[in-house]
Amino acid sequence: METYPRVHFAVLTPRRTQYGTRMAGFTPAMIAFGVMDSLRLSQIAGRFAGQRILVAGDLMLDEFLWGQVSRISPEAPVPVVDVASESYYPGGAANVARNLREFTTATALMGAAGADAHGDRLLSLLAEGAIDTGGVQRDAARSTTVKTRVIARNQQVVRVDRELKSPLTPAGTELAIAHLRRRIADLDGIIVADYGKGFLTQPLADAICALAGEHGKILTVDPHPHTSLAWKGATAIKPNRSEALQAAGLPPSDRFSPALDREAVMEAGRRLLGIWQTRSLLITLGEQGMVLFESGREPFHIPTRAKDVFDVSGAGDTAIAVLTLALCAGASPAEAAELANCASGIAVGKLGTATVTKAELEASLAGT
Repeated sequence: METYPRVHFAVLTPRRTQYGTRMAGFTPAMIAFGVMDSLRLSQIAGRFAGQRILVAGDLMLDEFLWGQVSRISPEAPVPVVDVASESYYPGGAANVARNLREFTTATALMGAAGADAHGDRLLSLLAEGAIDTGGVQRDAARSTTVKTRVIARNQQVVRVDRELKSPLTPAGTELAIAHLRRRIADLDGIIVADYGKGFLTQPLADAICALAGEHGKILTVDPHPHTSLAWKGATAIKPNRSEALQAAGLPPSDRFSPALDREAVMEAGRRLLGIWQTRSLLITLGEQGMVLFESGREPFHIPTRAKDVFDVSGAGDTAIAVLTLALCAGASPAEAAELANCASGIAVGKLGTATVTKAELEASLAGT
C-alpha cells in the first residue's frame, strides 16, 4: 500500500489556529513537502536591507474605527458601536510598500491618488514612513479609495468602502511608463499590486513586463481576478485560492473544507502555469498555507506557521513583499515562498493592516 507524506495542517477556529498532524490528501506524485533550513533563511533575510524595490498598483487609505458595542440599535437589529479612537494606514499597494519599508529603506511607490483630503492624508502617512512617492500621480478627476473598518472588542463589525473605479488615462499611463523608465536601472525588483481600481492597464502592464525583462529585474505580481491583465515573463505571480480558481476557469470552492478542493487547487496551478507563462506560481491558501508551482517540478506545499489568527487584513501584502525581497536577495522560489509564508503567519496574528518587522521575522525563523 502506498503511503502518503505526513504534513502539518491548521484548522481555523474563532480567533485561533490549532495545529495537528493529518494524512495529506496528496499522493507523493502530486506534491512535494519540506521545511527549509532556518539558518539559510535567516541569511537570506539578512540581505533584505540592500534591496531596492518599486511597488506599482492601486493606492488606498485604510481607516479603522475602534470602539465598544453596548447595545442593539432600536432602528434595526444591528450593534451600536461607541467609537473611542480612529487610526489610518496606507492600504492596497501602499501597504505593500509599507511592509517593504520594515526591511529596506529603498522603497518606492507608483500609483494614483485623488486630489482630495483622503489623498492628502495618504501621502502624509507615506512621507512619515519615508517611502518614495515620486511616482504617485494626483488626479483631480479621481477619488482616493478609502476602506473603513469598524472594530469592536477586537472583532470587525463591518467594512465600508468608498471608491470610484476608473481606468488610468492614456496620459497618466504615459507618465507612469516614463517614471519607470527613469527608475528601472536603480531597482532590484518590481512588485505589481492589482486591486482592480483602474491604475493598472494593459499598456502599462506590457511596459512593466518589457522593462523588467530588458533590464533583468525581478517582477512579481499580486493579480486581481476581474482585470484579466497579462503579465508576460513575470518572475512570480501570487494569487490566493479564490483568485487562482477563477483565473483558471474553475468553480469556486469552500475554503473551510480544504480537503474537498485539493484537486481543484492542483488543477488551477497546472493551468495557470501555462496561461500566465510565469516562472513561479504561489497560491496562498489562508490557514492551509501555500503551494508553490514551478514548471518541471513537483508542487511544493508549505503549511501555515500562524499560531493566532486575529485579522487577515493585509496578509497578502506582507506575503508578496517578503517573497519579492527574498527573490531579489538570491533565494530560490521555494526559499522565498517559505519566508513569505512565515511573514504572513505573523501578520495574521495582529489586528488591523499590520506589518511584520525584521526582528519578528528573525524570531520566527529562530523558533522563538
